[in-house]
Amino acid sequence: MSALQAAVLGSGSWGTTFAMVMADAGCDVTLWGRDEAVAREVADERRNAKYLPGVELPAMRATTDAAAALSGARVVVVAIPSQVARRTLEGLREHVEPDAVVVSLMKGIELSTDKRMSQVIAEALDISLDRVVVVSGPNLAKEIATRQPTATVVACPDEANARLAAEACSNSYFRPYTNSDVVGVELCGAVKNIIALAVGMGQGRGFGWNTSGTVITRGLVEITRLGRALGAQPETFAGLAGMGDLVATCASPLSRNHTLGKYIGQGMTLDDALVATGTTAEGVKSSRSVLELAQKHGVDMPITAGVVAVLYEGMSVDDMARALLSRPQKAESAAD
Repeated sequence: MSALQAAVLGSGSWGTTFAMVMADAGCDVTLWGRDEAVAREVADERRNAKYLPGVELPAMRATTDAAAALSGARVVVVAIPSQVARRTLEGLREHVEPDAVVVSLMKGIELSTDKRMSQVIAEALDISLDRVVVVSGPNLAKEIATRQPTATVVACPDEANARLAAEACSNSYFRPYTNSDVVGVELCGAVKNIIALAVGMGQGRGFGWNTSGTVITRGLVEITRLGRALGAQPETFAGLAGMGDLVATCASPLSRNHTLGKYIGQGMTLDDALVATGTTAEGVKSSRSVLELAQKHGVDMPITAGVVAVLYEGMSVDDMARALLSRPQKAESAAD
């Protein structure tokens, strides 16, 4: 039986790591990116020193030719920055096989449309939503690249497509669980980055674990509120895509969003923090689109609003903390 053919779009840390995961699962993988030097290094030396220094990769092809990468691919994985996804995918639409299942690793809400990444993919590639699979969980790329054990959620409205994607990435250190709640899984992936920014801001300011625990817990409340308003399944938020990913992203120094938030808390401007972080922190841009989405549905998300105010409106971290603590007292509830 021939190996499942897969293409990964995006040769950054997460795209390269997921290509490794699928190669270790027995797939025939081609990695696509725009950087010719990275592609040559991955293909010839089995390394990606720019994004995964010190990691030896399994054998895989790598190319800057999108048509070649996508030709014959039964599974197409998208691991590119969320805010350029639509434009990039529209340019690749003609090369995607008509029966391919498309897997989203992206964590964000599109600016200007407030659409989730599965919706963006379906529109950009002109495919049905039941061909789009979403992957999300406690999946810090640099840990997985060293083959540390973890699990993830693979969500799709079509059970067969979810199983296909799960089989394509299941190996001795990476355990996928299938799920049909695409809305909940995607919202968890997008909003947890914003909460991680808030946690990082607090830690950068010198606040301790009580503050972090408070922000993480109340952040989960915000994710749950928005998810319920959009029809997500409540149990998703207590699982791997919800609490699991939230804890990992908020607590780990490997989290780009946590790191950038910490720089902001230490007094850096947003521009300086972006340079210091050196890679894409999806929560920075998604914070505004998530807040717009919440406001459109009448959902109260004070931590998200505070992060937007700090990043874009000149509010200090201390003022954000005071604003959150001065809100009217109420009973603790995920619904209120």
